[in-house]
Amino acid sequence: MTQQLHIFFFPFMAHGHTIPFIDLAILFATKGVKSTIIATPSNAPHIKKVTQKANKLGYQIDTLVIKFPAVEAGLPDGCDDIDKVPSPDMMPKFFLAVKMLKQPLSDLLKQHCPHCLVADMFFPWTTEVAAMFKIPRIVFHGTCVFSLSAMEHVRLYQPHKSKETFTIPNFPGDDIKMTTAELQDYVRQETWRTKLFNDSKETESECFGVIVNSFYELESVYADHYTDFLGRRAWHVGPISLSTKGVIDKAERGKQSSIEEHECLKWLQSKDRNSVVYICFGSTTNFVDSQLMEIAKGLEASGQQFVWVVRKEKESNDEKGKENWLLEFEKRMEGKGLVIRGWAPQVLILENEAIGGFVTHCGWNSILESVTAGVPVITWPVAAEQFYNEKLSVEVLKIGVGVGARKWKRLVGDFVKSEAIEKAVKEIMVGEKAMEMRYRAKRFADMAKKAVEDGGSSESHLNALIGELSSIAMKTCK
Repeated sequence: MTQQLHIFFFPFMAHGHTIPFIDLAILFATKGVKSTIIATPSNAPHIKKVTQKANKLGYQIDTLVIKFPAVEAGLPDGCDDIDKVPSPDMMPKFFLAVKMLKQPLSDLLKQHCPHCLVADMFFPWTTEVAAMFKIPRIVFHGTCVFSLSAMEHVRLYQPHKSKETFTIPNFPGDDIKMTTAELQDYVRQETWRTKLFNDSKETESECFGVIVNSFYELESVYADHYTDFLGRRAWHVGPISLSTKGVIDKAERGKQSSIEEHECLKWLQSKDRNSVVYICFGSTTNFVDSQLMEIAKGLEASGQQFVWVVRKEKESNDEKGKENWLLEFEKRMEGKGLVIRGWAPQVLILENEAIGGFVTHCGWNSILESVTAGVPVITWPVAAEQFYNEKLSVEVLKIGVGVGARKWKRLVGDFVKSEAIEKAVKEIMVGEKAMEMRYRAKRFADMAKKAVEDGGSSESHLNALIGELSSIAMKTCK
């Protein structure tokens, strides 16, 4: 009798990481794998809720709770998710607590004996832990292989040390130019994050391989380069959210939505095809009030209909002031614009045929969801690897236009004036190249669907990986 393959999935404690990890665990479960997601106490209930439908359909997905050593690391009790960190200066303590999970993870591995550990890029130390139990450790990256490769070239060749504006050295395809200001702060100068970044990049070649939430046809040149030139083993299994259709409720994937799903979709269904621009900057971007005002002015001046997701902050005098002008703006835009405070059912919104463009912070989840829906993008990168993702979208895939953000600024973003916002919105919605970008985006959406079908590239990569892991598991068990 063949033993069932059992895989541990260990996401970083942030929504942008947890969502694709849940999708990935469900994807493997649909192939007969027993999937176990490791979660901190505050994240476990949400994960169980999202995986409930898959369990009812007969797929094996469990959630194991791992105690997060917040107090031991000098954090408030219960601070087990990045959203709960009280201030940026306490972030080093959060990552110290993450590193202290080494022993609790070892205990879980010893108790449950999985055949493989798929761990987040922010857990480079898990390669060593997996080796102790003689099981493969696979990195799951929350970005595309273009950005993974580009970041590694910048790290290895350090072109920013000699030039303010540079072409990424020895990089395939068209010349990709960047500036020092677009690079992560820990790349520009040494910080506590630099070692974490270097360790996470080096473990890519030390571990069993890398799972990428993308599909080969989207970035084939860079997929080949990542394997052949950089020497990384990689399996492109995305878009994962497409593969798990019918197994996971799209509205449940993120936080609790701040708007009734049917209310939002009903509003969109009253609009013409490609007539609404969607604006959302992810779960961590925190624009200042003056920037939000510029966005409002730019949207109004563009004359386009819109759905705008505004991040809701804790109650304060500043928040009350924002609420006053925002309410006035909503009143003026009634019928033309819909403002959502907090979390929105993004996948459902992007899939609606009324959406003709997406203003995004260029987080990979958002870019891929836009590609999957066939919606062109207005790029407004803020932090992380988002400036690289912008290069792929605008210069390589040619499915978007930049809003003009030029500086990497953690959380708050580079300030952009209303005129630039108005210009970009018009260009993506009604400009001369709008039709061409929309056509290209739809072509990539068709490729994405084919990639996850039987015999498609992503389906083949997934089957090959499961086959290899099953073979290793059988040898280990003998």
